[in-house]
Amino acid sequence: MSYEKVEQAKKTIIGTKQTVKAIKSGVVKEVVIAKDADKRFIDPVIGEAEHNGIPVSYVESREKLGRSCGIQVGTVVVAITV
Repeated sequence: MSYEKVEQAKKTIIGTKQTVKAIKSGVVKEVVIAKDADKRFIDPVIGEAEHNGIPVSYVESREKLGRSCGIQVGTVVVAITV
């Protein structure tokens, strides 16, 4: 389900640092995180999302999440923006 959301999103932000920055600026409506990601990369994103009341959903694979964004490498986090 979340892979499809990412594919259909008009605007996304890819990556941990960029996602945290976007959450702080108030433009994120949902965050999608790969379950196979290292905890140290996703914890700051989860914390910031929870603090700002942004829903977080999970997918199984970094590689498939990256492909859903149209990139050739895996990604840990994708933010869907407004």
